[in-house]
Amino acid sequence: MPEITERYKRHTKDRVRPENQAGAQNLQYMQHEAASLMKKIELLETSRRKFLGEGLQTCSLQELQQIEKQLEQSVSTIRARKVQVFKEQVERLKEKEKILAAENALLREKFGGLQQRQTPSGEKEGEAVCTDGSEKSDVETELFIGPPECRVRRFLQN
Repeated sequence: MPEITERYKRHTKDRVRPENQAGAQNLQYMQHEAASLMKKIELLETSRRKFLGEGLQTCSLQELQQIEKQLEQSVSTIRARKVQVFKEQVERLKEKEKILAAENALLREKFGGLQQRQTPSGEKEGEAVCTDGSEKSDVETELFIGPPECRVRRFLQN
């Protein structure tokens, strides 16, 4: 029985060693990766500070020119995107304008039919009868407030 347990211990030690070595190698790799990432973070922080105009005292003329060139490229990219966004907004607004114009034409058509049915027979074309006692308007606006019989559709030219 002691021989069996000793053989078992030797056998399990051989298996544990490669696993420990793999774990140590993995740990070493992770430490190397962490150090590498820390260096990258430091470089990015330094670049960010320089782009924000901080810590430029230690920069040479070439570094300053390179930073300026990068900033100009970034600004031109931002402006191009801004122009694209404005164009997209204009297109959406033009589509909305078309929809509203069609809706407005439909409403004018409906209102025209209403006005023809409600107009007195003795009224001249271009004049409207206001039942509330107000005078006719000399200005045509797109916004009409009040009952339809008070609206002037056409103006008489002087």
